[in-house]
Amino acid sequence: MTGHPQHYAPWLGGAHARLRALLGQLHPWLAEFIIFGFKQAWACLFGGAMLGLLIVSKLIWQPGWPVARYDALLVGAILIQMAMLALKLESREEAKVIFLFHVVGTAMEVFKTAMGSWSYPEESLLRIGGVPLFTGFMYACVGSYMARVIRLFDMRFVHYPPFAVTVALACAIYINFFSHHYITDLRYPLFVAVFLVFWRTRIYFTVDRVPRWMPLLLAAFLTSFFLWIAENIGTLSGTWLYPNQKGAGWRPVTFQKMGAWYLLLVISFVLVTIVHRPERRGQSFA
Repeated sequence: MTGHPQHYAPWLGGAHARLRALLGQLHPWLAEFIIFGFKQAWACLFGGAMLGLLIVSKLIWQPGWPVARYDALLVGAILIQMAMLALKLESREEAKVIFLFHVVGTAMEVFKTAMGSWSYPEESLLRIGGVPLFTGFMYACVGSYMARVIRLFDMRFVHYPPFAVTVALACAIYINFFSHHYITDLRYPLFVAVFLVFWRTRIYFTVDRVPRWMPLLLAAFLTSFFLWIAENIGTLSGTWLYPNQKGAGWRPVTFQKMGAWYLLLVISFVLVTIVHRPERRGQSFA
């Protein structure tokens, strides 16, 4: 799988060049670390904007205002998506896949809130059952990040498993998110399956000039950790709440949710490969 930086707005390449020039006097490792942080933050643009909306809206919103906070978040999310397309920060092909994230996430949200896994405590007009419509964009943020980070770092995947195998694994994970409410929870066998399928897969990426690599399983773990942090921000803002966060005051989201995010990232990754189809290669770039 390879990234395609040329699809980005032309001015992004200029920003990278200016940043590289500013960091020219620093030690190469430190300069590369700063560029890495800059690119990661840029890849998180959609997610960062959404978290900003959650925080700001929580701080300023008043109960008597004519528009519900959740409905305003939906409008804000749509405007962010339109701006990213207009500024060519996302391609139309990626936007279609991100829409799939929206659909897949909303379907799971409707089921999970009905089962009492979490809830949205505020009122809103635009909702399906107990789920405000803006929530699908929270899943779309994950898709946006993954599509953008692949291109920004020109990622390539070595020893990538057959596409059909990854699709079957993603489907099994998605089904388990629903079925574990009725039958045995298979998340631990699924963790084993993820390891067996991806344990040889390496991500080769370029921060600045030198290609580097990381095991895909480690990258998924680190990403799930930062998603766990984002979820804590979301619940701290009161946007959604787990049962143990009601009544007695806010509590951090349990580390168990990191496992759920880890499995959800497999689904997310497979959806992104619809646009960035992986190249099966046995050799490294050494």
